[in-house]
Amino acid sequence: MPTGTLLLIDDEAPLRQAVARMLELEGYTVLQATDARRGLETLQQHTDEVLVILSDVKLPDGVGLDLLPRYKAKAPLAEVILLTAFGTIPDGVRAMREGAFDYLTKGDSDDQLVVVVDRAAEKARLQRRVAELEKKVGAQYSFASMIGRAPALEQAKRTAQQVALTDATVLLEGPTGAGKELFAQAIHQASPRHTKAFVALNCSAFPKELLESELFGYKRGAFTGAQTDKKGLLSEAHGGTLFLDEIGELDMTLQAKLLRVLETQEFIPIGDTKPTRVNVRLVAATNRNLRQEAEQGHFRADLYYRLSVVVVQVPSLSARRTDIGLLADYFLHYFAVKLRRRPLVLTPEALHVLEQYAWPGNVRELKNVLERASILTPPDEPLTVEGLPLELQMAAQNSSSSATSDDERSLRNAEKQHIQRVLLEVGGNKTEAARVLGIALTTLYRKIQEYAL
Repeated sequence: MPTGTLLLIDDEAPLRQAVARMLELEGYTVLQATDARRGLETLQQHTDEVLVILSDVKLPDGVGLDLLPRYKAKAPLAEVILLTAFGTIPDGVRAMREGAFDYLTKGDSDDQLVVVVDRAAEKARLQRRVAELEKKVGAQYSFASMIGRAPALEQAKRTAQQVALTDATVLLEGPTGAGKELFAQAIHQASPRHTKAFVALNCSAFPKELLESELFGYKRGAFTGAQTDKKGLLSEAHGGTLFLDEIGELDMTLQAKLLRVLETQEFIPIGDTKPTRVNVRLVAATNRNLRQEAEQGHFRADLYYRLSVVVVQVPSLSARRTDIGLLADYFLHYFAVKLRRRPLVLTPEALHVLEQYAWPGNVRELKNVLERASILTPPDEPLTVEGLPLELQMAAQNSSSSATSDDERSLRNAEKQHIQRVLLEVGGNKTEAARVLGIALTTLYRKIQEYAL
C-alpha cells in the first residue's frame, strides 16, 4: 500500500472530503485546505513531507494555473495535479508546460485519479532520492571534505574556491596521487555548473586514435567498426565540467583541436562536416612542468596559456606532513567500515614512521598502505611498525642510520639490514631470498626469528 503525504486544496467541502477519504483508504495521509492562502500556509509547514499537491483550478482567492509556480517554488520536489470541473485542451497544455504533473476533470473515474496520484507520488519520491544522492555527492566532493590543515593545502583550497565560482579554465599542477581529481570535483561542485555532468578522462590511458574518438565522438561510417554515431565526452559534459587528467600526454594534433574548442566552444566529430557547439568548463591536470614543456616545444605554448588562466598547485604529501596523522585516522576509520570491524589504533612509533616516510605515491600510496594494514592486522590489536610494509620499515631504519653508535656500526646490524633489504627486493619470497644471500633456507628462518624481521 502506498504511503506519503498529499495536500488537497479545494473550496467544495463535500467533494474535497470525499476525495480525501478515498486517498486515505489507499494509504495516504491527506492534508486539506479550503483556499490558496491556507494551502500555501500548509505547504510551508509541511514542505519536507508533501509529495503531491492536488489543487482545484478555480479557488476563491486564486486560479490554479497562476498558483502553479507558487506551489513549485514552495515545494520544488513535489508534484502538482490540477483539478477542474470544466477542462479545456488549451488549459491542459498550459498546465503541463508550466510543470503540472497532470490536469484532470472532476468527476472522472476514481480509479484514474488514484493511478495518477500514485504515479506522481512515485516520481516525487524518486526526485527526493536523487536530491539526497546529489547532496551526499556534493558533500563528499567539497572543499570542506578535504582532510588537512597544512598551509600548502589551505593555499591551494583558497585559490580553487575563488576560481570555482567562475567559468575560467583551471590547470591543476602536482605529483601523481596528490589529489588533483578531488580538487577538480570540488571545483565543479562549488560552481554554478554543479547540477550538470562532471566528466573525467585520463589522457594517458588511451592511444591517440582512440582518445580522439572518446573526446570528440564520431559519425556512423567514419571508420571501420563505426556502426553507429557516438557522442564524445565533450558532448557528454555539455553544461558541466570536463576534467582532463595528465593533459601533458595529449598528442600535438589533439592539442590543436582542443585549443579550437577552448576558443570557439565548438568542434567537428570524426567523420562529420558540421560543427557541434558545446558549453563546457575545462579543468586540466598534470604532473609535468607544462611551462617548461612548452618552452622546449613538447607542448603547444598557445594551449598552455589558454589552460593556465588559473593555476592551482596541489601539494605533495611530503609538503604537508602535519596532515598525515589526520589522513591516517580517516583512512583507518574508512576501511574499518568497509571491513565491518573496529578501526585500528595507530601506535606513536608507527605514526612516526608514516610521518618520516617520503611518500613518492602521495595520498594514494598512504591510502593503499593503510588498506593493507587494515586487512592484515589482527582485530583488537594496534597497528605497530611491524604491521607496515617493509619499505617503510627500511626507510625508517635508513633514516636513523646516520647515528654513530657502536651497535649501528656492528656487523650484526649490517647483516640484519642486508637480509631485510634482500627480503624487500624479492617481495618477501624467503626461498628466493635464501638463494640470493647464499645461505640455507633454515638459516634464513633462524635469522628472521633472531632479528625479529
